Amino acid sequence: MNLRAKIYIEKQKKDAEAKLASRLTFLKEKGMKPEALQKDATLRRIKAIVRKAETRLAAIRAQEKLNQERAQAKVEKLAAKKAAREMALKETVEEVAEKKPKKGKKEKAEKEVKPEKKKEKKEKKIEPESPPK
Repeated sequence: MNLRAKIYIEKQKKDAEAKLASRLTFLKEKGMKPEALQKDATLRRIKAIVRKAETRLAAIRAQEKLNQERAQAKVEKLAAKKAAREMALKETVEEVAEKKPKKGKKEKAEKEVKPEKKKEKKEKKIEPESPPK
């Protein structure tokens, strides 16, 4: 149902109810019995217009409620996504803080020592070759 048509449908219903009331007063002044009022074609037609308007307004209300629920669900979904993102960011920050510090100077010293040993071995090899006798 067209949600923008709500205003027009409400106006139609209001007009139809006014016509219904005026028609009822006219027929009662004329002296018609309740059984005869039920058979009046104009009265039935006006009641049908009121019923149609009520049905249409009910459909519009249902659509508005559905749209409101969708909007609320969308807001909740975005909020949940944002909260999850913040939690993930918070966890990564905590993990970085919890990590052990790198082995600094000791590791570097050990690496430097190893290549020196190799150099010494190379130097030993070079020394015996140099004195030819």
